[in-house]
Amino acid sequence: MTLGENFPCFKAAHQMGASAGDQIVLVNPSEITPLMAIVPAGKLITIREICKKIAIDHKVKACCPLTTGIFIMAIANAVEEEIAQGSDSALAKIPYWRTLKGDGFLNEKYPGGVENQKKLLEGEGFKILPRGRKYQVSDFEKYLISL
Repeated sequence: MTLGENFPCFKAAHQMGASAGDQIVLVNPSEITPLMAIVPAGKLITIREICKKIAIDHKVKACCPLTTGIFIMAIANAVEEEIAQGSDSALAKIPYWRTLKGDGFLNEKYPGGVENQKKLLEGEGFKILPRGRKYQVSDFEKYLISL
């Protein structure tokens, strides 16, 4: 897809290095799920890293962070649904709470909101800092997984 200035995620894609007229990819959830699944305890990933990896894989300038964020939220909700049903599936084992928004912020759209994500991350030893009405993982860059 060609990035246009009127595209909903133009600003975010532009921040990733894409310009109007560049090719970007609208991601498929099947490409996001495995990236979220491989984040081990003590490590983190952000939507930005996921988008960068997918863009590289597709040999384009950027991946649409808007659709990526929507699918990340859907995956998190699907994981919780599987857990609630007592499933032992691979999906139920995805540590979605280790996937942060850009700049290390917690995701208010995850199951249980930021309070649940905060609790899960603190349980793994991460320090969470209040930033106005938002929360951010302290020094999150030190914990980012290398894709």
